[in-house]
Amino acid sequence: MAKVKSCGFLIYRNDPSPSFLLMRHANRWDLPKGHVDKGETNLQCAYRELEEETGIREEHISMDEHFKFKNKYVVKFGKNGEVVKKKKLIIYLAKLLEPVEIKPSEHEGFEWFSWAPPHQIQEKTIDPLLQYLEKYWSVSGARVQSSV
Repeated sequence: MAKVKSCGFLIYRNDPSPSFLLMRHANRWDLPKGHVDKGETNLQCAYRELEEETGIREEHISMDEHFKFKNKYVVKFGKNGEVVKKKKLIIYLAKLLEPVEIKPSEHEGFEWFSWAPPHQIQEKTIDPLLQYLEKYWSVSGARVQSSV
């Protein structure tokens, strides 16, 4: 079975309230992410896709150097789902440092979702990611917090 790798970011902010960014497809929510290009590292891919899909640049965020979410699942491509591939997903975590106008280029729109676990948004990728993040924050002592 063919393989494909996708990398991206989970972007969160504390102001105006604790929330995280998701991109809107026609029938689902997704993260700003995409396939790794030849000669590109996973992190380079994540930064490139973030800027391409949202307009958020590296200088707008602070990446958590200790967080990395990995997941594997099967995806179907093609008009009738005739092409099946194993997908490896790598997601990094970053805090938005300043307000940025989100400019969706490959999605119908976006939304800032309130941080209020447990979340039930998308069972293959987003829900496991948010569960992993909640555990990570509980162990590390870090949390999304309202700004004062």
